[in-house]
Amino acid sequence: MVDNMHCAHILVKTEQEARAVLEELKKGASFSKLAQEKSLCPSGKRGGDLGTFGRGKMVKEFERAAFTLQKGQVSDAVKTQFGWHAIKRLE
Repeated sequence: MVDNMHCAHILVKTEQEARAVLEELKKGASFSKLAQEKSLCPSGKRGGDLGTFGRGKMVKEFERAAFTLQKGQVSDAVKTQFGWHAIKRLE
């Protein structure tokens, strides 16, 4: 079982916005560039990069989704108390 994860994310307010971001990504848009343009999280300035984190460091919904991803994979829209996320596993 993986204990540490390196992810980036794009945080938006609504599920509709998250789905629109995911559609752009499916069409080949740069995750990093979309994060810089659209993410409400300060990590957006770094292309959404959250660095490496261990289990128990993120809210449960985010962690559950992140730890199921394969390297390079992007999650479906994930709802947390902060809004809606698209999560990408970097390592």
